[in-house]
Amino acid sequence: NRHIPYRENKNLTGTARYASCNTHLGIEQSRRDDLESLGYVLLYFLRGSLPWQGLKAATKKQKYDKICEKKLSTPIEVLCKSHPVEFASYLHYCHSLTFDQRPDYGFLKRLFRELFTREGCSFDYIFDWTIMKFQQAQKSRSQSQSVAIPGGSTSRAVPMDVDKNQGGQNAVYSGDMTERIRVGNGVSSNARIHSSSAVEKNWSTENNAYKDLPSTSFSSRGVLK
Repeated sequence: NRHIPYRENKNLTGTARYASCNTHLGIEQSRRDDLESLGYVLLYFLRGSLPWQGLKAATKKQKYDKICEKKLSTPIEVLCKSHPVEFASYLHYCHSLTFDQRPDYGFLKRLFRELFTREGCSFDYIFDWTIMKFQQAQKSRSQSQSVAIPGGSTSRAVPMDVDKNQGGQNAVYSGDMTERIRVGNGVSSNARIHSSSAVEKNWSTENNAYKDLPSTSFSSRGVLK
């Protein structure tokens, strides 16, 4: 396969907030730019905002110029302050790549895999958004559609399947399945989940009980391999 040719004086393509510095400078985008943009997305998730958000200008071009100036003038160490050093290492590596250089994806995977392990996280494939969908579905169900059963008690239903584009709103529910978690193809007697808020959640589960939680679109076989 041949790499795309190097070009300059290109118009900005993509979302300015996450665009690489070279993209702002009009240089053709390549693999290094995709990785740099991914780094900005990750930092946006961690920080909640980026230093070049909210800049005002009379025209779109002037705004892009201001964003570019802010990106170029913000040191990586400042951008990644108070966050694990791996994020600064990641961005420094992205900036070191030449236009057509193939990134060492194995090195980048190891950076975050080691961070994942050091933070005490588990490969349970339970994500923050999966937990949120599960909790929202249970709350909605308990408020509007409690199912009466003999003896005067009720049984809350949990989602069996969820349209990936609609979240928990179009879920198909099944009774007698409460607080059960899907973790890909694995089974655990006590799944430990570490959320981004640093609050540890413990879910007590049964064998084969994971099939009833709305899943993400990710395949567990393809994650962090």
